[in-house]
Amino acid sequence: MQYEIKGNPFPVVICRLEQGETVCCQRGGMSWMSPNMQMETNAGGAIGKMFSRALTGESIFQNKYTAMNGIGEIAFASSVPGNILPFEISPSRTLVVQKSAYLASSPSVELSMFFQKKIGAGFFGGEGFIMQKLSGQGIAFVEIDGSVVEYDLKAGESILIDTGYLAAMDATCSVDIETVKGIGNALFGGEGLFNTRVSGPGHVWLQTMPVSALAGSVRPYIPTGN
Repeated sequence: MQYEIKGNPFPVVICRLEQGETVCCQRGGMSWMSPNMQMETNAGGAIGKMFSRALTGESIFQNKYTAMNGIGEIAFASSVPGNILPFEISPSRTLVVQKSAYLASSPSVELSMFFQKKIGAGFFGGEGFIMQKLSGQGIAFVEIDGSVVEYDLKAGESILIDTGYLAAMDATCSVDIETVKGIGNALFGGEGLFNTRVSGPGHVWLQTMPVSALAGSVRPYIPTGN
């Protein structure tokens, strides 16, 4: 599969498929395509996998698009201002991403849920109890809200992240929560009661404008009814 990512701040990934090649996406994920792309909708596996995808915020159904009778083209656009990042998934490289970040992938990439090892990290860490795990073999395209900042954490290194700013991390990283120290800081600091601590080893991708923060920024300017 060849691909090109275009556009800013609303990017789109345009995939060019050889005859017989297939790409997968969530229901409603396709933006435009050439007429020779054939669509097939299915549940994408057993009931357990369907349930897993539903819990991560995705549709239980997947669409598969296959190029027929020659080279085909298909595009997947971002739903929020930000970036689309390509990731090479392999047995030695499993990725954990924020809920609903998955955009499209090779059919050999598996989307499932990732449980936090500690329940507290799930409830207060800013990304919910369940995140998405991308495993298997192939390329996956992931949506990032806003711009991207990357860190490579060695074993024993960690970073504290405010709610919602964790976009993706290697599955080798671990997640925990840390209470903001000081009653005054917690109540009046405007940063909430908890921060997310991500520890290495592994790579971390942070986003500068979570969709929740974007919604909060524009909310004061939305007229309200009488």
